[in-house]
Order: sequence, then C-alpha cells, then structure tokens
Amino acid sequence: MLELADRLSPLISGDRPFVTATVIGVDGSAPHVLGSSMVFDGESVIGSIAAGCVEGAVVDVAERVLDDRRTRIVSFGVADDDLYAAGLSCGGELRIHLSRVDPHHPGAAGVLAALARVRSGQSARLLYSADGFGGRECDAEFVETRTPPAQFLIVGAMEYSTALSAAAQALDYRVTVCDPRALFTTQDRFPGTELVVAWPPRHLAAAQLDSRSVICVLSHDDRFDAETIALALRSPAGYVGAMGSRRTHERRMRALLDLGLSDEELTRLHSPIGLDLGASTPAETAISILAEVLAQRNGTSGRPLRTGEGAIHGNSGGRSRSKLASKSASLSRLTTS
Repeated sequence: MLELADRLSPLISGDRPFVTATVIGVDGSAPHVLGSSMVFDGESVIGSIAAGCVEGAVVDVAERVLDDRRTRIVSFGVADDDLYAAGLSCGGELRIHLSRVDPHHPGAAGVLAALARVRSGQSARLLYSADGFGGRECDAEFVETRTPPAQFLIVGAMEYSTALSAAAQALDYRVTVCDPRALFTTQDRFPGTELVVAWPPRHLAAAQLDSRSVICVLSHDDRFDAETIALALRSPAGYVGAMGSRRTHERRMRALLDLGLSDEELTRLHSPIGLDLGASTPAETAISILAEVLAQRNGTSGRPLRTGEGAIHGNSGGRSRSKLASKSASLSRLTTS
C-alpha cells in the first residue's frame, strides 16, 4: 500500500473512510507480486492487485469491510473448497488482507504516519495484522517496508538523456542529470530531475551512492568519460553503463586499463549499454537501457519469458524500492462472511 502513498492524498485529506486490499501471500503463478495493493472508498478504486482476475470479488469483500469495520484475510486461487469463489486463470493463489482506514479515527494514526513518511521521501514500515495494522512484528501477518527512491545518475545532457530521464522517473527512480554545459542542462529539457552543471568526475566523486544506484554515461566526451566511468565502477552503484559503439567501447577499455582498473572492476561495466532490442530512437534506447537495468537489479537473464519454465514471478517480485516479506508460507485464513 505504501507505493500508493501519493495517489491516496485526496482520500487521506477527505472525510470518507476507505478499505485497503493488499496481497500478503503468493503461491505459484499469479499476475501481480507480493505487496500489490488496491484501495476502495465505496465509489472508486485506486491501484490494482490481480490484473482484473479477482478484483470484482475483492471489491465485494471490501464493501463488507467498509460496512462492518472487520479486517479480513481472504484467498483467491484454483478451484478448491478452501478458497474464495473467484479464481485465478494462471493457477496460483493470492492471500489478500483487507482493512478499513478512517482518516479521522485515532486507530488510523500509524497508517497515516507511514503514508506521510513515504510522501516526504522517508523510509516507512507498516505491519499488517489480523486486526488491521500495527501490533508487534512477531505477530504480524505481513510486513511492508518502503525506502526512498534509488538514485539514477545520467551523465550527458542530450536527447537520449531526455528520454531516459522520463522513463526512469516512471519507474520511481530519483533522477539526476549531470553535464558541464549549462545551455543544454535545463529544466525545460529535463522536467522533474535534479540538474547538476558541473564537471562529471567532480560531481561523481562527491555523490552519495549505494548498491541501488544506477549510473548511465551517455556522453561522448573524451575529456572526462574514462575518468567518470572509472569513478562509477569503483563506487557501490549496482549498475554502471556507458553508451557508444563497439569501437568507442574498445577505446574506453584501453583508457580504463591505463587508469589502473582491474579486470574485476571492468566486468561491472555494461557497454555498449542496453539490451539488444533493435533500438535506435531515443525512446527505444531508453527502453533498451532500462530493460538491462531491471535485469541486473533483479538478477534475471533478460531472455524471452517464453523460453523459460516455472512461475513467471517469484514471491519477492524483484522489487528494490519495496522490501516485502510475508510472515510464513501458510497464513491463517479468516472468515470472509
């Protein structure tokens, strides 16, 4: 639910209670990952939990929760007397926690505080229990943690950077564009981003990076490219990529060797950047780059799904920005009546 924090602002500031429905358990194949949420206020829906498979049935349960204020944990899956009537065509099972939130009731203080922390860019933690939210972590059915957006640093202000910046923001990254040319590094070209007009190696040396950080060097300036990439490879950033032809890549590799980088450090470099999607336009190239970033972040191959076997989504969902964990593989089921 914490990922819906910004979209819930009108409900939180209003007078009407609403019901949150959150996936707290996934067994087998399912269309959405652990932690996906939907909110219902009696008239409209925000979010999605099962790609349309069971959402109508979830709304039916949410209406009961809205009326009698009772938290429920229900299951949806393959045909089974134990499971709620609606099923999943993909053959998996979802366990969903539904609870009423009244913005003006003291009992909602913990939920509202967690949502406020997320909206202000801070970390937040929310415990889902059989009685609603809160309590002790050891008694929680599910724990959701959300951290601030990860850093996505783009070196070079060009049209490819414009497209990549917009696409990365759509994936909830905090984007910074760094270029020494003030004329090209403007808010009109890069709305919603942090702009740094500075020598890239100088900025990178002072940047606060961690294992979730992404660095994409899209510039082609021999004055600072090799030094910038070297600093990136020696940083804790989880992904480092550089745009350029294979000839440019070979020249960069020689320059990086001259700067003393080890073979282990050089293996971290994704160059030429992106997956082979046949991309050529800035928008297509942005998709190619982000596809590789996601594959690296989630530890997947990037191969077509049709060539694999087994469940498409693991229970973790590969989310770096939301750490989600269920209490156990088998959660106690509460009555849906």
